[in-house]
Amino acid sequence: MQPRNGRHAKLEPPPAVPSVPLSPEELPPLADASLGELVREAAAHFSTLFRSEVELAKAEVTAEVRKGVKGSVFFILALTILLFSLFFLFITVAEALAIWLPQWAGFGIVFGLMLVAAAGCALLGWRRMRSIRKPERTISTVRDTGAVLTRRRVGRRSLGEPSAAPYPE
Repeated sequence: MQPRNGRHAKLEPPPAVPSVPLSPEELPPLADASLGELVREAAAHFSTLFRSEVELAKAEVTAEVRKGVKGSVFFILALTILLFSLFFLFITVAEALAIWLPQWAGFGIVFGLMLVAAAGCALLGWRRMRSIRKPERTISTVRDTGAVLTRRRVGRRSLGEPSAAPYPE
C-alpha cells in the first residue's frame, strides 16, 4: 500500500478484485469419482484459478498505469514550460551576438543553429525508425503453433475422430 498524497497521507486499500469461486457450493464425493471426473474437476479449478490470476493482474496493472499517468502529467507540464522558455533563451543568445554583429546577423545565426539542431534530431529519429524490424520470433512461434494445431486436426480426421474445429471447413 502506498501513501495517496504526500508522506503522511492515509494508506488506501488495494482495489477490490471480483472473486471467482474455485468450486461449487456442494462438492461431489471425490472418493467415488472416476479418473475422468477428477481430471475434469482439476481442469475446471485450473481454468477458474487462471481467470482469477488474469483478473488480479489486470487490476494491478490498471492501478499502476493510473499512477503513472497522473505522475506523467507533471512531467508533460514541465516539458511544456521548458519548451516555451527556450524561446527566451534563443532571443537572449541572439541579442548577445548582436553586441559584436548586427542584430539581424545574431538572429540569423541562432535561426541557423536551430535548423541544424532540428535536422540532427530528425536524422536521428529517421535512423531509429528505420531500425524497427518486424517481430520475427513471434511470427515464427505463431506459425509453428498453427502448424502443430493443423497437424493435430488432420491427424484426428484420418483416425476417424471428430474434427477439433468448431465449424466445418
